[in-house]
Amino acid sequence: MGFLSFLILGLIAAVIAKAVLKQKHGWVVTILLGLAGAALGGWIGGAVTGEDIYGVNGFWSITSWLFALGGAIIVLLVFGALTGRRKA
Repeated sequence: MGFLSFLILGLIAAVIAKAVLKQKHGWVVTILLGLAGAALGGWIGGAVTGEDIYGVNGFWSITSWLFALGGAIIVLLVFGALTGRRKA
């Protein structure tokens, strides 16, 4: 997956994770954490499935989306637990 498509996937994953978790983090923090979570999820997804999710078809792969979203949610949950912020 190219750098631009990786950014787009990370941004979308961050927005979805923010909507799912309903935490009160600011948008900038959420986007940065979502990008980090998408990277983490992509790395774990590639290691678990053995697929090249960063390849040409990686952006359109449901595996890429699920691992990126899962990574974003996990990173946001960990950040929320560390900072003491709870759901609304």
